[in-house]
Amino acid sequence: MREFGYQRVFDVSGAVALLGADPDARFLGGGTNLVDLMKSGVERPARLIDVRELPLDRIELTKDGGLRIGATVTNSDLAAHPEVRRRYPALAQAVLAGASGQLRNMATVGGNLLQRTRCGYFADVARPCNKRVPGSGCPAIGGEHHNHAILGASEHCVAVHPSDMGVALTAFDAVISYETADGPGELPLTEFYLPVVETPHMETALPPGALITGITLPPPPVAARSRYRKVRERASYAFAIGSIAAALDVRDGAVRDVRLAFGAVASRPWRAREAERVLTGAPADAETFAAAADAELAAAKPLPQNGYKVTLMRNLVVAVLTELAEEAAR
Repeated sequence: MREFGYQRVFDVSGAVALLGADPDARFLGGGTNLVDLMKSGVERPARLIDVRELPLDRIELTKDGGLRIGATVTNSDLAAHPEVRRRYPALAQAVLAGASGQLRNMATVGGNLLQRTRCGYFADVARPCNKRVPGSGCPAIGGEHHNHAILGASEHCVAVHPSDMGVALTAFDAVISYETADGPGELPLTEFYLPVVETPHMETALPPGALITGITLPPPPVAARSRYRKVRERASYAFAIGSIAAALDVRDGAVRDVRLAFGAVASRPWRAREAERVLTGAPADAETFAAAADAELAAAKPLPQNGYKVTLMRNLVVAVLTELAEEAAR
């Protein structure tokens, strides 16, 4: 790790000004991803701007019945908050499914959204990687890729986004708030992550020098009956090989409203819009759930080692939606 400067900040405008004055600086929250990447040489910031003392550590109800989550709220505090557990249970479940308790105590909501892929080629500076060094190639396509993308990938990158929390937030139509030198702005989470295409190193639509200040969740029309299910290669402290955040509203045996997002299948949390379209107004049964999964996964382009994810995600959709439909019928 090379030498770097360090400065703690106490107000948002000061933090943004510091980054604007030093483009090689990086914001530091909990450091659970950034510091690891600095140790491996993937990230080489000239200065760390510590934002943990910014007044962004609260979770508050909005006037319309939604929820506002500050960017420096820890993952542990987010998962434990009574309004999160009551209104958006899949979000609390997703956070608890990620990492260990010690890491959740340090990791921040804003940092979680900006964490980078855990692809082994990305983390190894001795290997080429288009996400790390644009134009150098993607060795995962011809190499080890059993946990890589089946949706939305390109010939330039097949890495997946590792966030559990981001999957639930995507399902619930979260909106990201940020601050720049030109003032505040917002981005729907579904537009926050950029498609891979030819520029996998460009990961988000945040303006240059922007600081994430919070996340707003709209009122939960269906989120109170929701679930997050994660499949991983060991029982604890492992990244997903496939996950789903689902919320379902059933009336008179038919799907009145539904939210679906997939994790560990694409470079970003994947909102399953086609599956939602098939489900809305249709019978809430296993046959419909399977048809919806098939419609969404028709666009999948698995590589030789990760074709199992198509079957895995289909089974997850059917299992989780069936559970939620059975709960609604009680």
